[in-house]
Amino acid sequence: MGMLCAVSFQRYGRLYYLDPGELRPQVGDKVLVPTDDGPEVAECVWAAQWVTEETDGFPRLAGLAQEEDLRRDEALRRRKAEAKVAAKRLIREHGLPMKVVAVDHVLGNGDGNGERSTIYFTAPHRVDFRSLVRDLGATLHCRVELRQLSARDSARVQGGIGSCGRDLCCATFLNDFEPVTIRMAKDQDLPLNPLRISGACGRLMCCLKYEHPLYQRFQESAPEVGSRVATPKGEGRVVGHSVPRDAVTVRLDADGSRCSCSRASVCAPRQAHDQHYTPNTPTSAPTPDPLG
Repeated sequence: MGMLCAVSFQRYGRLYYLDPGELRPQVGDKVLVPTDDGPEVAECVWAAQWVTEETDGFPRLAGLAQEEDLRRDEALRRRKAEAKVAAKRLIREHGLPMKVVAVDHVLGNGDGNGERSTIYFTAPHRVDFRSLVRDLGATLHCRVELRQLSARDSARVQGGIGSCGRDLCCATFLNDFEPVTIRMAKDQDLPLNPLRISGACGRLMCCLKYEHPLYQRFQESAPEVGSRVATPKGEGRVVGHSVPRDAVTVRLDADGSRCSCSRASVCAPRQAHDQHYTPNTPTSAPTPDPLG
């Protein structure tokens, strides 16, 4: 067991879990998080508490943010805003088909030495931005890097609300993008309308993969639509599946009505098990022989 707390660098942004060590930050406290470019200020959104998981592999908080750290963070945010405005203006002047998605900035020692701005953008194809980098460096007085993002990475960086009404999975908790195929939508009987199964990035929604293993296991053992089965209410034909309820819909031969039965009650292995292990109970007790 150990203690963990969760912090975020942006409001409603991705959560990062850290070991508080001797610190006990509360919700809303500004803390210092170790990064490759030095400690950065983040906000605690989940107070430190005990967890059952091992916490040895989690990074440890660098401390609570002081006034100097907050002033440096404010200067960093101001430099990011300036870089974003300058990048948008110069992109228009150069007539490049680029869209600025986000800006990352590393402060130097105050005279411009060591400062670096990384500008993330999207574009429909590869762009020659060498002249743009030169103008950005002259305008921002620091080293400038431009990195092109894919559609999925762009949605992760910008964030947003999905069709479910919740924050995008890629912007909150997903660490890696796993392959998503149209076959997953077919297996789940979803409409193959691109507007219904596409996310904010324009690609297939990542959540199509969440329940797909459940549908695969269901289809391996459930009777196919159109097959005949024996249910507790009589024999009939399967006319539909309800995977979330782990049930099948059967049209009964007796009166044509439909009933919903659990998958286990109509699958052949379960019926064979019941017939083998359930003893035959006599319908009535034998009548004693009066002469016996």
